[in-house]
Amino acid sequence: MSWHKKRRGEMAKYILWHNPRCSKSREGLKFLDGMDVEVRKYIDKPPSCEELKDVLKKLGMKPSELVRKKEKLFKEMGLENVDEETVLKAMCQHPKLIERPILIKGEKAVLGRPVERFKELVDEIS
Repeated sequence: MSWHKKRRGEMAKYILWHNPRCSKSREGLKFLDGMDVEVRKYIDKPPSCEELKDVLKKLGMKPSELVRKKEKLFKEMGLENVDEETVLKAMCQHPKLIERPILIKGEKAVLGRPVERFKELVDEIS
């Protein structure tokens, strides 16, 4: 699926951190159909730790609130009772631990669980 092509230097109104293998993420993408969205497949193009910290700030969340606790790797790495910095580092090294989908606009972001939460950002900014 192709999304709005941009001229050089032009930015999309929204950025979606998307994993096409995730049904909730696909649902989020469908919800945004027709909107000015840059789709970032964050598993293929992982965020840096600084980017992740920035998105956590925009979400108003701690790493432990954005980590996928049901992910097998979460348990394998023993992340159940560790500090926030350890969780953040694990998410930076293993982006599949990042909960999705995440919609970003400027200084705000929303975790699309449920996907209807995107309305908070779309309605507020539109």
